[in-house]
Amino acid sequence: MTSPLLALLALSVWPLNGFCLTTPCGPGHPVVSRAISNGTETPAYRDSSLGIDDRVDDLLQRMTLEEKAGQMFHAMLYMGPNGTLYEGGEDFLGNSTDFVIGTQYLTYFNLVGDITDARQTAEFYNRVQKRALETRLGIPVTLSSDPRHHFTENIGTGFAAGRFSQWPETLGLAALRDAQLVRKFAEIAREEYMAVGLRAALHPQVDLATEPRWARIAGTFGEDSTLTAELLTEYIKGFQGEEFGPTSVSTVTKHFPGGGPMENGEDSHFVYGKNETYPGHNFNHHLIPFKAAIAAGARQMMPYYSRPIGTQYEPVGFSFNKGIVTDLLRNELGFEGVVLTDWGLITDTYLLGQYTPARAWGVENLSELERVTRILEAGCDQFGGETRPELIVQLVQEGIVSEERLDVSVRKLLREKFILGLFDNPFVDPEAADRIVGNDYFVSLGNDAQRRSYTLLTNKNDTLPLRKVGLETKFYIEGFNAMFLQNRSYAVVDKPEDADYALLRLAAPYEPRLDGIEAYFHAGSLEFSAEERARQAVIYSKVPTIVDMMLDRPAAVPEVAEQAVAMLASFGSSSDAFLDIVFGVAEPEGKLPYDLPRSNKAAEESFEDVPFDTRDPVFKFGHGLIYADRGGT
Repeated sequence: MTSPLLALLALSVWPLNGFCLTTPCGPGHPVVSRAISNGTETPAYRDSSLGIDDRVDDLLQRMTLEEKAGQMFHAMLYMGPNGTLYEGGEDFLGNSTDFVIGTQYLTYFNLVGDITDARQTAEFYNRVQKRALETRLGIPVTLSSDPRHHFTENIGTGFAAGRFSQWPETLGLAALRDAQLVRKFAEIAREEYMAVGLRAALHPQVDLATEPRWARIAGTFGEDSTLTAELLTEYIKGFQGEEFGPTSVSTVTKHFPGGGPMENGEDSHFVYGKNETYPGHNFNHHLIPFKAAIAAGARQMMPYYSRPIGTQYEPVGFSFNKGIVTDLLRNELGFEGVVLTDWGLITDTYLLGQYTPARAWGVENLSELERVTRILEAGCDQFGGETRPELIVQLVQEGIVSEERLDVSVRKLLREKFILGLFDNPFVDPEAADRIVGNDYFVSLGNDAQRRSYTLLTNKNDTLPLRKVGLETKFYIEGFNAMFLQNRSYAVVDKPEDADYALLRLAAPYEPRLDGIEAYFHAGSLEFSAEERARQAVIYSKVPTIVDMMLDRPAAVPEVAEQAVAMLASFGSSSDAFLDIVFGVAEPEGKLPYDLPRSNKAAEESFEDVPFDTRDPVFKFGHGLIYADRGGT
């Protein structure tokens, strides 16, 4: 079997026959820009001594229409058993690796699934690159990922950290208000990404959490535009470096022009949540983070699914919207990078057994070809989550879209690969990946951040920390495994009345939705049901209760603040991290990254696009106590 290095060398020499020396001599006969003495030539795009623009131009003029169309799709990629190439099947996972690379000419992929073995993942990545090198032009693959470094309670809206170091969710980083920590996190995440071949991050998510009922707040930096702009700047620089190049991970800032102001707090993954609304006429406020991202060197942008209501812009989904993508993002804000659509705008499909229409909001009646045309006319460069290059080929062949229009996008996409150094060194070292990913130092920093990001909301009579409780102390618990306390030699009892303290880890309230992907979106009321409030009240009345509220979005729970002896907020943390805070092994340093509303009604009465406007919040942005024995509150 040919080694990856030999495969690369074999593809770097091309037979002279069939190429023209100075000018194109006919269709399919690209210019040879460099000849060597043994009668073969090295294509200019393989020559690292040339400038990147020259290499891009040379490659672009060699490409067929089909090869160009393939570059314009950013699909899902799955790993087969034990790091092998995925062979496809009849399930929802999609096409085989061989098909999407060798037949459809795709080279941009979002890696799906948890990474539990870094060496195996690196070996898989190298196999993918070897397969790409076997294609006619040998264009390397760019592998991307959704966030993977957070201790997440909701696996459906993100991946488990697996082998990677585990940090709090982005909200937890915001709670710490530490820009340098965000930079350190991003630098570590970049090292771990690169070790297994991930070269693009489908983040940061910089939407402003101005509508507290929205289901996707966990991935944001919270409600404040100034804090968001400050932290995202360090996030981008940490992933990309001060100068974008071979040691960078490209970032995809999302969701332009801000996905926070969702009508009634619903999400535009679903037809009932397709509207983004601005009753406070505050559209421009949501652009603040994106302006900061552009200034920080953001390489790629992703518009959201939503359609704007009550603005100067056409009420169609943002990726179909020329006024948003070309006029605003490109011409007004000056963004010159890649615009990647969110997933699934063209094709109806099934996700987790549930029929899922294309999120073509406002243009639902258009055909697939017409949707592709609208997206290209809007100014987008790449289609997310789709494998439909034949549609672009058809549009060009029918004269609806020009090949020159494709060249504009493909040139940007190829240039990104060249700058990342993928053409010169596409492979990774599996042994190094095994050493780097999840090493003790990275893990310790992530675990420390989990603990520090805890936010102390109430602490009656300085109940916390429980530094002096004896081993005879009995605990009633909910929301985590008794093993965590038993490992510390504490007893766990079955009834609140038999305990000295209760420790409750509670998820923020939400209304369960249908099966399928909807079940993973925590939406609806911010309040617990009357039955759940009554159930908790019994516990609070029988035993001093310490509550850890896991706030993937704001909660309206004044009764918890009133009845618990201490209330903590967390944003992605392990049970061990929680107990370290309770027993004073570590101390909470967080400040709330958003207001906590008084009631769901207060949220309903507020404007979706305006920050900090719920009436009489229980706790305000920036609230957070410290332990009294550390020096007061």
